[in-house]
Amino acid sequence: MKKALITGITGQDGAYLAELLLNKGYEVHGLIRRSSTAEFVDIRLKWLGIRDKIIEHDGDLADLSALIRVIKEIQPDEVYNLAAQSFVKTSWQQPILTGQVTGLGAVNVLEALRMIKPDTRYYQASTSEMFGLIQENIQNEETPFYPRSPYAAAKLYAHWMTINYRESYDMYSCSGILFNHESPLRGLEFVTRKVTDAVARIKLGKQKELRLGNIDAKRDWGDAKDYVRAMWLMLQQEQADDFVIATGKTTTVREMCNIAFNYLDLNAEDYITIDPKFFRPAEVEILLGNPSKAQEKLGWSAEIPLEQMIQEMVDADLERVKSEIYPI
Repeated sequence: MKKALITGITGQDGAYLAELLLNKGYEVHGLIRRSSTAEFVDIRLKWLGIRDKIIEHDGDLADLSALIRVIKEIQPDEVYNLAAQSFVKTSWQQPILTGQVTGLGAVNVLEALRMIKPDTRYYQASTSEMFGLIQENIQNEETPFYPRSPYAAAKLYAHWMTINYRESYDMYSCSGILFNHESPLRGLEFVTRKVTDAVARIKLGKQKELRLGNIDAKRDWGDAKDYVRAMWLMLQQEQADDFVIATGKTTTVREMCNIAFNYLDLNAEDYITIDPKFFRPAEVEILLGNPSKAQEKLGWSAEIPLEQMIQEMVDADLERVKSEIYPI
């Protein structure tokens, strides 16, 4: 039985990845940062019905000693580093914390593995936000990076350190440059979930409007369940490499809103209000990924259409709003 350690296991990707690995027969361990809201921490795992199948370990990416302790105890075959301060807006308000957790935290994991179990296969969650002010219309693994937020800059540091550990220490360390991916387990701070939650509330008469920023921004949106499958595939290859994971299709926030509102027979224009406070200090106008390398070498492609994903999110939010199951 293979053993996997997932940092960020209580997040959207961590929960779906844990479910995938359990279905493949793995022993799944999760690094969990304790907080005063501990009763809500594992709510996504409970939503998927897998909470009792996970082996929890207290720890924090900022604490190298804790990572060494956990890796010594588990002796994992695979480590998936999904933990981060991952909300772009917050990274402007807390740039130092974002750098410490999202950037240096990844290096703490790599260093702990180098010292304790260097044959472990390591996955780093990189992001399309690293492309930022795009240098090419369609971004692939060779496209130059131009990060436009503290979050993207921290992720870029972690990305390059993953490459450096691979090349310097011959460790199996790879990065998935994932474009936007969503699901019913997405946090409320992200725009897709903010939209689907608002649509459910408006339909049920609990909200009157939806306030958004730049609704003409374009994103390449996929489904988280498809994307965690790509993470696993990356660690099953003969040699470590980095891959762009994307659908190859772009959609505006406005179009995504229309899908969600239309699903419940509502007109988006009747409810959306543009609020300048939701605009970023430095906007990323468009992101569009080229997944051809992943298709060729991993045999991976996105399978769940955007419309189906948004409808699933709306259905889940209708259920949550009716039953007041929060804070997912």
